[in-house]
Amino acid sequence: MKLLVLSDTHGKLDKVYRVFERLNNIDLIIHCGDYIRDAHTLEDTLGVPAVAVKGNCDGCCSLSKGESYDIVDTPAGNILVTHGHMDGVDYDLSRLMYRAEENDCECVCFGHTHVGLCENMDGILMVNPGSLPLPRDGSSGSYAIIHSDDDGFLANIVYYDMVFPDNKKKKVQGGFVRGLLNYSDRF
Repeated sequence: MKLLVLSDTHGKLDKVYRVFERLNNIDLIIHCGDYIRDAHTLEDTLGVPAVAVKGNCDGCCSLSKGESYDIVDTPAGNILVTHGHMDGVDYDLSRLMYRAEENDCECVCFGHTHVGLCENMDGILMVNPGSLPLPRDGSSGSYAIIHSDDDGFLANIVYYDMVFPDNKKKKVQGGFVRGLLNYSDRF
């Protein structure tokens, strides 16, 4: 089973369509929130089933299944799908890990930070695809591909400029200090 994992598209699907043209055999799209309607649009346009959850920009404010999280059954095991804003993913992933354990999930797909992440945390695969249209890591955007079979999960983050190289010189972007200034209301 091959999964395309997206998050934080915010109504901007041009890069998603461009990426999808290069992908083969996608069985399911997982959309981790912030513009849940984008997942429905992709499902209708691309003809690939989609699982989606609400994010903070979708008016999600409860922890109920089907609204802020969902579970996808795959050959490798269950995947917990959430946006992550209700679980404090900006600061720590332990709440997500516990929620995965409570729901018998071996993998968690989440968003909210707009920064790609793929790592094993105490036996649970944590995947944040980042954001294709609005990345916050200085990249040109990212998404994730997860392969699920009887042997387990194989996941990776794919950066847009790896698929569509741009030979133009990149503009210098701010880093840590810029992030502090942009999100200084959190201190």
